Amino acid sequence: MALDSTTSAVLSDLKHDDALHESSNSALDGNIARSLAEARAAQPAWAASPLRHRLKVLRRLRHRIAARPDDFIDAVSHPQRRNGAETLAAELLPLADACRWLEDQAATVLAPRTLSRRARPLWLAGVRVTESRDPFGVVLVISTWNYPLFLPGVQIAQALAAGNAVLLKPGRDGTAAAEALRDALFACGLDRRLLTVLPEAVDAARAAIGHGVDKVVLTGAAETGRKVLSQLADTLTPADMELSGCDAVFVRGDADLDLVVKALAFATLFNGGATCIAPRRVFVHRSLAADVEARLTPRFAEMPPVAVEDDIAARLDELLSEAAEHGARLLTGGVERSGGNARIRPMLLGDVPSNAELLKADILAPVLSLITVDSDEQAIRLNSQCPYALGATVFGRSEPASDLAAKLDAGCVVVNDVLVPTADPRVAFGGRRQSGFGVTRGAAGLLAMTQPKTVIEQTSNWRPHLEPPTETDESLMRNYLAAAHGRNWRDRLRAAFRCARDAYKMRRSHGD
Repeated sequence: MALDSTTSAVLSDLKHDDALHESSNSALDGNIARSLAEARAAQPAWAASPLRHRLKVLRRLRHRIAARPDDFIDAVSHPQRRNGAETLAAELLPLADACRWLEDQAATVLAPRTLSRRARPLWLAGVRVTESRDPFGVVLVISTWNYPLFLPGVQIAQALAAGNAVLLKPGRDGTAAAEALRDALFACGLDRRLLTVLPEAVDAARAAIGHGVDKVVLTGAAETGRKVLSQLADTLTPADMELSGCDAVFVRGDADLDLVVKALAFATLFNGGATCIAPRRVFVHRSLAADVEARLTPRFAEMPPVAVEDDIAARLDELLSEAAEHGARLLTGGVERSGGNARIRPMLLGDVPSNAELLKADILAPVLSLITVDSDEQAIRLNSQCPYALGATVFGRSEPASDLAAKLDAGCVVVNDVLVPTADPRVAFGGRRQSGFGVTRGAAGLLAMTQPKTVIEQTSNWRPHLEPPTETDESLMRNYLAAAHGRNWRDRLRAAFRCARDAYKMRRSHGD
């Protein structure tokens, strides 16, 4: 069949577009391969340099953040961030504190250690064990859009302190923040080969993994984590996954109601609701439920609207409709659209049924659902229906609230405060279940940027396992087992005498 001129032109354009796409992907792949090769070339010398030298770069970065905060504030921008003060609190202060923590603690955390002889088995007398930490090599940090400086910044600082090189793939609209951090580190003396900012495109992360990084640290949605892990499985590349959250708040009957209301209002709106550990579900004891609803509703009604991406607004429409069909009440707030732009007035919902999809959704928006419960046990049971287990908050008298916190399946639990204490640089932060695995920040996060190495040295001349076998071997091992692990001292003592006899026979048979 003959093609008309229009069809031929369309096909020609499609072929041209395909060729451009292939050419673009080829260029991207080549650039990433070169960056990875340069990082690998520079990393060994960086790892071999004294730790104090690596920490000096981070100390200079901290000082630069303090001296020139506007360099970073101007680069951090997303639609839900309200003002410069919030950027200072959400990004710069915790990043600077994390750098200072590394200056103070990295030497202790990363120091080699010789294991105590106290728990060494007698049959391994003379064995000396030293544990140390080695960097992975090149770490790929895949970041997210909602905290484009703080989250990747801490991960990069810890990776560099541990002796790694880093490739950073920013989240959506995060390139400016990533480049501001990169340029600051270069100005502070970091070898330019040790930190590369990749394009935001998903293909950039795929290409980096395909060329062979040594570890991946991902902050993002659970679905993103699954896709990345499926690629990492081919090479068994290790990864830390900080994934989605739908955090729960537990308001016990003995909670301070004024504190609860202030905390929930603050945390729901902080960063425009775009925080993975912001409260989404509130399990409130029946004795306080009416008061919590009555006090929160006017507070939420006074909150300013928050600009959001269209995909978030569309998903919220679906979730709210489904929740309403099951009896949920929208107490205040809602989705607004004007001129093609979406905004959310912070939403408070009451009587949300436990089977509502809203209670299982990873939405980065100011939406809070109230669920009335009669006991801690009921709250724990209902909470477990959510697949995510990133963080949680408990309000109540100190001792029972702490007891409840200990029972919760979550990576990080705050008692009688909300959200902000999790930015403590000492805190190891990570999730469970579909909220991921592994941790960032704190001592555990620093160690996660390294791999353990154990050196075992035999300092004794006695190596009976290298001698020819004898008829006494089995009796000796049976008696040693009884002497070392028998139930009472009499049995152990008798076995020890038999063991000594067998050892004497064995040494004679070896001619010692």
